[in-house]
Amino acid sequence: MSLASLRREYTQAGLREEDLAPNPFQQFEKWFDDALAAEILEPNAMVLATVDDAGQPSTRVVLLKAVAERGFSFFTNYESRKGRELAANPRASLTFPWLALERQVCITGGVTKLPRTEAETYFKMRPRGSRLGAWASVQSQVIPGRPVLESRLAELEIQYPGDEIPTPPAWGGYVLAPQEIEFWQGRANRLHDRLRYQRQPDGNWKIERLSP
Repeated sequence: MSLASLRREYTQAGLREEDLAPNPFQQFEKWFDDALAAEILEPNAMVLATVDDAGQPSTRVVLLKAVAERGFSFFTNYESRKGRELAANPRASLTFPWLALERQVCITGGVTKLPRTEAETYFKMRPRGSRLGAWASVQSQVIPGRPVLESRLAELEIQYPGDEIPTPPAWGGYVLAPQEIEFWQGRANRLHDRLRYQRQPDGNWKIERLSP
């Protein structure tokens, strides 16, 4: 199967150095607001790449739940594949593929666990079904079939009939503290704009243009 004919020109916009905010978090917020205004499906969806102790990478889509100067936060099961890989190698990358705007944001940095209190606070905000689902699933483990999940969920519905559902011990959050953030804007003739922020030893950010 050849996909050579699946080609389009990117002509929506450009990205100049003088357009950038001095701080990458401010620039990210601006572009995120653009994604919201464009009604992109799941604008907070991001591809998370991790690497195991043998050097094998893996990717999956997770949802950004907070962004601040400390970094980009998300929640998951610590015993999942990504949790195990982050335990072995606490560095990762994120990509926001805002294709409708011909944009992507790529982020790399170190990852640490969020405080338990923050995980518990966020867990209480999740829909009841999502909280029960976090208990029902032993994430990334092999199971014989879907009935296992549905049976476990039915048991949990009985065990926790109300809204008081504790946070699972293996469930929590991570924050990726970026060392590099690249803003990519598609341009005609594949001469895309790529502007990268790099964190400097003094905490400031250096902005450089990369060749596409």
